[in-house]
Amino acid sequence: MYGEIALFSGNGNPELAAEISAALAVPLCPADVFRFSNQNIFCRLKSSVRGKDVFIIQPIAVSYNDQGEMASVNDNLMELLIMIDTARRDSAGRITAVVPYYGYGRTDKKDQPRVPITARLVADMITVAGADRFLTLDLHAGQIQGFFNIQVDELTAFYILSDYIREKHIPNTVVVAGDIGATKRSRNFAQALDAPLAIIEKRRSQLKDGSKAEVLNIIGDIKGKNCVIFDDEIDTAGTMVEAMNFLKQEGAQDIYACVTHSVFSDPAISRLIEAPVKEVVVTNTISIPAEKKFSKLTRLSVAPLVAEVIRRIHLGISVG
Repeated sequence: MYGEIALFSGNGNPELAAEISAALAVPLCPADVFRFSNQNIFCRLKSSVRGKDVFIIQPIAVSYNDQGEMASVNDNLMELLIMIDTARRDSAGRITAVVPYYGYGRTDKKDQPRVPITARLVADMITVAGADRFLTLDLHAGQIQGFFNIQVDELTAFYILSDYIREKHIPNTVVVAGDIGATKRSRNFAQALDAPLAIIEKRRSQLKDGSKAEVLNIIGDIKGKNCVIFDDEIDTAGTMVEAMNFLKQEGAQDIYACVTHSVFSDPAISRLIEAPVKEVVVTNTISIPAEKKFSKLTRLSVAPLVAEVIRRIHLGISVG
């Protein structure tokens, strides 16, 4: 049995960390985590964690502080690694890296010659830094769990999102997979809503002049229906908005987007504001600055879920 919980937050998403702390009724431990003028990151714990059960909350994503200054994905990754190393060198009993969003997760395989598998590299870095466990939400690919040589708990926002949509009682709902790769998770979402599934299929078509164009087809009936597009993340929103425009063109009524991770790289916000979408539903795994919030955006909190899993890990009881 490990000592008491010691809950720490990096600068990647302090709002979510505060919510998790409140849900657990465990205060965040104070620590100085900052960058020197030469951009080197420094960490100093303000109390001992010797023998304690340490949980470090830090997404690997772009973040913004109260002054609007941006920290890159790499800044937040290094901050996580340095905080883990700091806790290990202070003789923590166990260290769990709580990473709501796993950056580099889309580089999970060699899909062309001479490219890295960065998702595996990041897993190795977290392990070597000294983490004993890894806790995350909705990995881009399930096989990333196998990249770790430590215990991995992958949570999902699936039920948070599906419950929200179900409680809206949207009539004539159909769940839409934005591409073939999203079919499995969209099928499960459709089953949870007791709704039919449609799939947007992309094909390269040869034109008469010899050039090629991308052609979209719809498998399933969406005409006159309210569509819910379900996916794990929105990055630049290019594919998502393309799907929305196509659905509207094919006769869909209201369109909703449901995703776990709101990466929102430019120009995602401008695209979504102009898109024919009624509501964009995301979770708070990634912090969003005020200038990236818009009227059609709804954010749901994963804090109660993460807090309950942290409690169960600490007590040594089932997380399933």
